[in-house]
This record gives sequence, C-alpha cells and structure tokens, in this order.
Amino acid sequence: MKYGIDEGSVVVITGASGGIGRAAARAFGGRGAGVALLARGEEGLDGAAKDVAEAGGRALPISVDVADDGGVEAAAQCVEEELGPIDVWVNVAFSSVFAPFWEIEPDEFKRITEVTYLGYANGTRAALKRMMPRGRGVIVQCGSALAYRGIPLQSGYCGAKHAVQGLHDSLRAELLHACPGVKVTMVEMPGVNTPQFGWVLSRLPRRARPVPPIYQPEIAADALLYAAEHPRRREYWVGGSTVGTLIANKFAAGVLDRYLARTAFSSQQTGQRRPPDQPANLWEPVDGTGGRDHGAHGRFDEEAHPRSPQLWAAKHKYLVGAATAGAAATGAAVGAAKLLRR
Repeated sequence: MKYGIDEGSVVVITGASGGIGRAAARAFGGRGAGVALLARGEEGLDGAAKDVAEAGGRALPISVDVADDGGVEAAAQCVEEELGPIDVWVNVAFSSVFAPFWEIEPDEFKRITEVTYLGYANGTRAALKRMMPRGRGVIVQCGSALAYRGIPLQSGYCGAKHAVQGLHDSLRAELLHACPGVKVTMVEMPGVNTPQFGWVLSRLPRRARPVPPIYQPEIAADALLYAAEHPRRREYWVGGSTVGTLIANKFAAGVLDRYLARTAFSSQQTGQRRPPDQPANLWEPVDGTGGRDHGAHGRFDEEAHPRSPQLWAAKHKYLVGAATAGAAATGAAVGAAKLLRR
C-alpha cells in the first residue's frame, strides 16, 4: 500500500540543514508538502527552507538540538500549530567522532549517543504522541549499514546506530500490536557524499572520507521518500555495498573483522593531511554566526554515484521477481526441450 505525499502532507525532518536531511527536505518539498526543518545551524536552516520553497513546498525552519527532548517536543507542537497534523517524521540528525575508541573522551562518546541515538528516540516519541491518538502516521529512521556492522574509527556512531536498530525492532512490534495504523520503517544507507566528513570531530592524521563506493545524497533522499510512501516494509537497503556488507557480516563476521582491520583505516582517509583548524560540530553547529551554508553535498562529487541499481530493484521488487521467475522458467523449458531431443 502506498501512503502518498502531496500538498496536504506535513513532514518533519531532523538534521535538515545539511547532507541527507537537506536532500530529503528538497525531495519532500518537491511533492508540495509542508516540511518542518529541524536542526541547529541557522544558515543551513535558511538554505534548506529556500530549497523546499524552490521545490514547491512550504518550509518551517526550527532551530533545535535533537538531544534536548523538551526542545523536540516543543518543536513538534510548533509544527502542528503552524502546518497542521504531522503525517511523516523522518529522523536523520546525528553526530560522530572519527578516532579509535580509546581516543574518544567520555563526554564526547556521551554526546554522540545523545544526538545519534537519543535524538532519534526523542523525535520518535514526539511523533508517536501525536500519531497514535489519530491512529495514523509514518516514522522513517535513517539508518546505515553500520547499524548492523561496526567498523573501525566510528565506534560511537556505530554503537548509536546499533541502538537505533534495536529501538526500531522493538517499536515496530509494539505498534503492530497496539496501533497498526502508525507505521515505522528504516532505511540502511551506504557511504554518502555529505559535508559531514569536513565537520565531524576528527583525530585522524588525514582528511576523513566515506567508505567507497560513495553515493550522492539525492539517492538517500529518494529512498527516504519512497520508504515514507511504502512503510509496510520493515527496512530498506540502499546501495550494493550495503547489501554486500550485511550479507558478509551475517555469514562471515570473523573474516570481515580481519578485512576491516586491514583496510578500513586507510579507506576512511584521503591522501590529504587533516587541517589543524578543521571545524567540528559535535558541540556547536559549524554554520553558526559567521559561518556558511554547507548544503547537501560534500567534497566527493567526482566519484559519487548518482544512481543505485540496487535501490531501483528494491523499489521494483515484484517486477524483478517476475523477471527472475520468467528467466528461471525459460531456462527450465530450454533444459526440458534438450532432454526431450536426446
């Protein structure tokens, strides 16, 4: 069943000032929806609001830290007063530190968890408070292949994404029992070309980068929009690398440990030295006073993929299934004909 997004829809997106959240804001705005943009940075929020308006939607920028449960609740109330009942809530906001676990300070690890995990919980709670009495609504969690498979140098982020996955599993079953009209789904992302790699707190010797292959944020945004309109599936996997990683982790986790130990330190760094004055958004947004709007894209446009055949297949699973079945039937018929000729 499709849950349509149109001019009458109200959508909330956290982490909307940059990266995947920014691209998602434009995608939902393109359907004419009212889009509430939740983030900390003023310049990024202003830019996201312009994107939504240019795409044909109505924008409501709200400056809030998703780690603040009271702030998120107040933001949700503001959305309903200004735009109307919330139909879709998309959790995207996160923070991280690029460093080995033993180089991450306790307060930094706590902050990662508060934003990347508890921020999702806060947003989900605010959405459910309004959706459950109405018996309808969709919550989309922006996940990651790292929600299943932790990798070196991102222990805080991976741990938080694992926690989001556990929250999703529990909540989905609870809603199926208590309020089946409210849907929750999760989209597991690959490496994406976002500005985060230039502003996440890093203690690496060289510039941080996504693990290749890298995809453009519009691919991720398209997946979030599709999931919001088709929320009956418990989760979606975006990118062939996500599929390969999750399958390898399921059947050969020990082998994958050794592979990542050999490759993941270098594959997450470019050949350029990290600037000593590189900004970090762990505690404060990098597009604050005197800052700039970083947009949706990072520095890796030249190598980022603009399409994902795997996502297309996920969106057309019945067509793919029919084609596969047809090919199998054709093969069987050819084989039978050969046997009959013998």
